[in-house]
Amino acid sequence: MYKRILVATDGSELSHKAVDHAIGLAALCQAELIAVTVVPHYPRSYFDGSLPLTNDEVERVEKHWSEGGHKILETVQTAAKAQGVTLSDVVVKSDLVADALIETAKTQKADLIVMASHGRKGMSRLLLGSETQQVLTHTSIPVLVLR
Repeated sequence: MYKRILVATDGSELSHKAVDHAIGLAALCQAELIAVTVVPHYPRSYFDGSLPLTNDEVERVEKHWSEGGHKILETVQTAAKAQGVTLSDVVVKSDLVADALIETAKTQKADLIVMASHGRKGMSRLLLGSETQQVLTHTSIPVLVLR
């Protein structure tokens, strides 16, 4: 059924649920799993009263975030290996999480995206936004959403 499944994770407890389901589905379908985490770029705009950082400091912060993303994906690698699932992992640097996930799914030729959703409603959804909703409305690839 599925040959390449992309799972989005940020290391949160909720995203672990998506990872577990994606690993199980990949094992069932004998599909390759692609684990993706998105880390932001360091903000480069300067506001009155803020302390500008040097390029070296910005690079250090971004490197720290990237290393954190790799640590998140190491746990996915361990879990996938335990179930005999082939996994490749990708850390993407982007401030637009949904766009990064969609682009990575296209680039990796995924035929399913698995991700979690908090299921926020009302004002909290409007204020916090929903990366899952953005992915659902802007991709033609099937999306499995877990809550």
